[in-house]
Amino acid sequence: MRDTLRRPRRGLLALLGSAALAFAGAIALPGTAEAANILTNAGFESGGLSPWTCTGNLGSVVSSPVHGGSKALAGAVTSSDNAQCSQTVPVQPGTTYKLSGWVRGSYVYLGVDGGASTWTTSPSAYSQLSVSFTTGASQTSATIYVHGWYAQGTYYADDISLDGPGGGGGGGDTQAPTAPTGLTSTGKSSSSVSLKWNASTDNVGVTAYDVYSGSAQVLSVPGTSATVGGLSAGTNYTFTVKARDAAGNVSGASNSVSVTTDTGGGGGGGGFKQAAPYLYEGWGDPPSPSTVMSATGVKWFTMAFVLDSGGCNPAWDGSRPLTGGADQSAINQIRSAGGDVVPSFGGWQGSKLGANCSSASALAGALQKVIDAYGLKAIDMDIENTDEFENEAVQAKILTALKTVKAGNPGLRTIVTFGTSTTGPTYYGNRLIEQAQSLNANIDVFTIMPFDFGGGSDMYGNTVNAAEGLKAKLKSTFGWDDATAYSHIGISGMNGLSDQQENTTPAIWTQIRDWANSHHIARLAFWSVNRDRPCPGGGVVSNCSGISQNNWQFTSITAGFTG
Repeated sequence: MRDTLRRPRRGLLALLGSAALAFAGAIALPGTAEAANILTNAGFESGGLSPWTCTGNLGSVVSSPVHGGSKALAGAVTSSDNAQCSQTVPVQPGTTYKLSGWVRGSYVYLGVDGGASTWTTSPSAYSQLSVSFTTGASQTSATIYVHGWYAQGTYYADDISLDGPGGGGGGGDTQAPTAPTGLTSTGKSSSSVSLKWNASTDNVGVTAYDVYSGSAQVLSVPGTSATVGGLSAGTNYTFTVKARDAAGNVSGASNSVSVTTDTGGGGGGGGFKQAAPYLYEGWGDPPSPSTVMSATGVKWFTMAFVLDSGGCNPAWDGSRPLTGGADQSAINQIRSAGGDVVPSFGGWQGSKLGANCSSASALAGALQKVIDAYGLKAIDMDIENTDEFENEAVQAKILTALKTVKAGNPGLRTIVTFGTSTTGPTYYGNRLIEQAQSLNANIDVFTIMPFDFGGGSDMYGNTVNAAEGLKAKLKSTFGWDDATAYSHIGISGMNGLSDQQENTTPAIWTQIRDWANSHHIARLAFWSVNRDRPCPGGGVVSNCSGISQNNWQFTSITAGFTG
């Protein structure tokens, strides 16, 4: 069925591409004007996007892979957005221009708005695209674009050139927008700062706002709010914002605002720290949360699982009501005892919102329903199996939705949880982290599940090795130091026997907890409180650990996690 659905789309792509090329070839072209690249930041060597703007805020500047220089454009295509990046420049009427650029990816397009375009598919190497067009008799500006194709993965573009004479003297727009006002911070974490400001005015219209940290542009957004991620803990940053119009005119800077990010270490800092074992009301003789809290001192629980009840509508297990049922009763009990919860979306099986919601915006809407229902401080996306973890487009959809709800809910913490190898993230985990960076998703915690990975008998050593591998990947992807990378790590183990008969004993879990504290990671969890009861020789079952232990012993150990 999947191949059947894909073939018509690819056939349509080929048809559109041929038509575009035929159109370009059919134009009777006068002599090309003197060649001079009139695009700004054509090779993205500034390290920022300006004056390019990208739909869905899906464009970013990357250091690899590049065609020339040290930077290139990455467009993180989703199933609902082709990540089009464009730049408008002044041109002369009745003049022929040559547009060219180097692109890499599956179905990448280069063209001019309302005119000629061309495309190629070269997923593993850069190839050059080139097309010519002639401006209209009274045309004074042209919008150049590059984009990928829906659900076809991230594309890259570099060294884009528009050769021809620049506009001027023709009455083009030369008036800059007014400077944004009222810049203020609306929230912060150890790795991010959320900002908002008042809209600028312009004689034609503002198309984007460029956010600066010091002198470096860090974001370009279409609206009047943004969250800057990838920051260092306990560090002071000064931000300003400039407005930009379609002709590339840039306003003066807004007022500046200085913000110090929360500290990333343990022991009373403002960084995010969470000891939150999983509690599941859908199976495994769910215990009374208040009884467990009283016996162990644990305060947080990860509530499993929010799924799709049909039509991108969230429900517990996809069948129990979002509010008014057993899950809300448990949450009320936890909060009455001074604790709180982080719902987990997804898991290994069931009908998942990430896979079934039609777009990132639809998924963000479903997440928002749960956030609003419980006034949440954090959410966890448990990304597993082929439908979410191994599907690149769904990974991007989930990350984009998390970015959206984080921007709309200042202070909300976002967690992604996924499987691992004994040495760190797998191919799919690495891709998830890379997409998070490319999308500027500003994820607070990357949580690995170090079990069911064929880990053998040394569950402490393999868990630590997996976490160190994750730390190394976060450092290389985000440019963080050791302390910052550790402060974005979570570990979610499996108490007692795993499905593959790996045995994490209370003594081993204590070692893991102590390692987590000494390295000041962000989160410690395990699957699950329902299983945190003894049944030596009982095997892998829903309501006990399969080993000898005390009631709630793993929860008690986890409650000692402070980061």
